[in-house]
Amino acid sequence: MRLKTAAALLLLGLVALVAGIGQLSWWAPNDRVTATIPADTQDAPLTVIDNRLGDLRGGEATLTIRSEGSFVLATGRPDDVAGWVGPAAHNTIAGASDDGKVLTVQHADGEASSPNPAGADVFASTQNASGEYEYHWDVPDNGEWQLMLATDGSAPAPKDISITWPSHATTPWAVPLIVIGALLVVAAGVLAFLHTRQAGSHGGPSGSATGPWPRRRTPGSTTATAAVPRTPGKAPRMADGATRRPGAVRLGAGLAVVVLGLTAAPAAQATTAPSPGATQAPSAGRVLLDDQLTRILEQTANAVQAGDDAKDAGKLSLRVGGSALLARTQNYKVRAAVASAPALSPVRAADLRTSVITTQREWPRTVMAVTQGEGNTTPQLLTLRQESARSNYKLIEAAPLLPGATFPATPRSGAEQVPLDSKAGLAYTPAEAIAGVADRLTYPDSVWADRVPENAYIKDTIGYQGDIVKNGPNGNFTAKHTLVGNEATAFRTADGGAVVLAPLDFVFEGTPKASGDKLTLADDAAALAGGKETTAGISLTFRESLVIVVPADGGAKEVTLIGATRNLTGAALK
Repeated sequence: MRLKTAAALLLLGLVALVAGIGQLSWWAPNDRVTATIPADTQDAPLTVIDNRLGDLRGGEATLTIRSEGSFVLATGRPDDVAGWVGPAAHNTIAGASDDGKVLTVQHADGEASSPNPAGADVFASTQNASGEYEYHWDVPDNGEWQLMLATDGSAPAPKDISITWPSHATTPWAVPLIVIGALLVVAAGVLAFLHTRQAGSHGGPSGSATGPWPRRRTPGSTTATAAVPRTPGKAPRMADGATRRPGAVRLGAGLAVVVLGLTAAPAAQATTAPSPGATQAPSAGRVLLDDQLTRILEQTANAVQAGDDAKDAGKLSLRVGGSALLARTQNYKVRAAVASAPALSPVRAADLRTSVITTQREWPRTVMAVTQGEGNTTPQLLTLRQESARSNYKLIEAAPLLPGATFPATPRSGAEQVPLDSKAGLAYTPAEAIAGVADRLTYPDSVWADRVPENAYIKDTIGYQGDIVKNGPNGNFTAKHTLVGNEATAFRTADGGAVVLAPLDFVFEGTPKASGDKLTLADDAAALAGGKETTAGISLTFRESLVIVVPADGGAKEVTLIGATRNLTGAALK
């Protein structure tokens, strides 16, 4: 009987061992699971991929894109990506099926094309690729991010897209089966050994017994069988004389239960992955990362250098606008006619001293950089603006930091924009401060004289106006400084005040005092006016780029002009 039991246990043990080892080797499940886009996904020029898919199923995932031609993979904040997508038709990949084998795609109808996103300012990075490209979800910064896939914006975006995650497949029975199998094999060996030993000790034919026989039951006896005597220190004996030992089968089963209990418990713990629709941390406040700003400044400086070298305003159009474009366009005209006319200060990206990055995520977006590169005798205060998600940042203002002035500190996390008519926490509204500086520049006895301290620029401007009056005895002259356009912007500073960027038109007009009196223009103004003398009247227009510091409320009441320049932008003979 023991041999039959041993054989059965051996067979069961071998089966368990093979099953357990097989689960860890040739029957082991795949350690990765790959999801692909459904074959019936509609064409679209853009595909948006939620970055949270990277750890949707736990662990690091790999995004694989295959295309016969070249394509662009851009990384941006969700609102930046949405701004670029705009009215264009697009597909959004935001999840996967429960088994992780099919990506869920939402299609939105719209325009059949969009601009080419390669190198666009709104994205933190853009990667050009062709053939097969693998992306490992290396986001540029904290917060929410999305990917956007396109070709050139006119052709459909690639649709051969797959995401591979760790499968997290487990084999909870592998180790228990191996342990149970080993125990069963051992138990079979023990039984076989006991059988062999007992057969040798009997010395007689198999099945004979040598131990004491059980007593027969006698009529009237109160016990059904006689008690088996026990000897101290020895195991109890069976009725056939064999020693009772702990059963190998029971031992194996007991250990198996323990192992199963320890092994199966972790397998019951489910892992949860974030849903693409779940609430995430809000996007970071700053609209530009440092790398983005550096890239934009370099491209802007290169464009300005190309325009300056060729004296061609057409080379500026992609990166320069507003007051900066007007000033340089007119300067090129003057220099083409007057060889001695000076060039404007160069724009440099090198030696970035500080920056002011807005937290206003709506467009237009305005940022500021303070640089001092080759040819800049003092730091340059550069203001750049992006009108929409699909447009480049353009330089709209450029002014030197005035001698002795200090640029105020702004929060590293981003600067809040202050409405021009808001006085929240300020001694004056930005609009009041601009008007006060304009008045101070216009009148030597301005009512703002005690609130806007004199500096080199104020002194030079008032002196220039006085010199024209003094040197033009035949004319009556008036000067006026007024805010123009919509470029003025105010940012909150770290101390609660504000730094204000404002373009002003400084218009100087003159008329003859008496009939027949002549007024004469300088050569630079004559180049723009198309003539030099008139008996009717003249008009000169200078574009001023000003940077003003407004103090916080409760402190000093002085408004400080820290950056300023003026450039001749117009002249006319009446």
